[in-house]
Amino acid sequence: MIELARLTPSGGNLQYLKYILSNKPKLNSKIFPCLGWARYLKDWDGPKEGERPAAYIVVLGDSSIEKGSLFDPGIASQTILLGAVEKGFGGCMIGNVNRNKLRNNLGIDNKYEILLVIALGKPNEEVIIEKVGQDNDIKYWRDDKKCHHVPKRSLEDIIIRY
Repeated sequence: MIELARLTPSGGNLQYLKYILSNKPKLNSKIFPCLGWARYLKDWDGPKEGERPAAYIVVLGDSSIEKGSLFDPGIASQTILLGAVEKGFGGCMIGNVNRNKLRNNLGIDNKYEILLVIALGKPNEEVIIEKVGQDNDIKYWRDDKKCHHVPKRSLEDIIIRY
């Protein structure tokens, strides 16, 4: 999956992104408490033991290389996630990261900016896409069967025609 990210476009072809890979329980346990999970689900503190991601990818920006486009982390991360789905995994990008704690827990050199974390594993829930209602509420929710409902705007709402 990192090979896919390596080949993605990069602003000015600067390729300033670097990655920390974790798929060992001991290292994962240092990453998990640094992450904020699903902020709209106020009564959920994130996945419980046994449901937690099997792997993480910490996406870094190398300050010793000129900073590329602001789009680079998103393009690379989405490419990683598409590669993960192709292999039967699920995942999500997490921007709600306690960066200082993560830097300390992993001993990340200050020359690296912590951009985001990708959580990966076997999906444990069903995701249901819902239409955004008249109230424009885009907050996702879980039902009593642990199905994750995600409102998305319709095509008619996002395509501007002239």
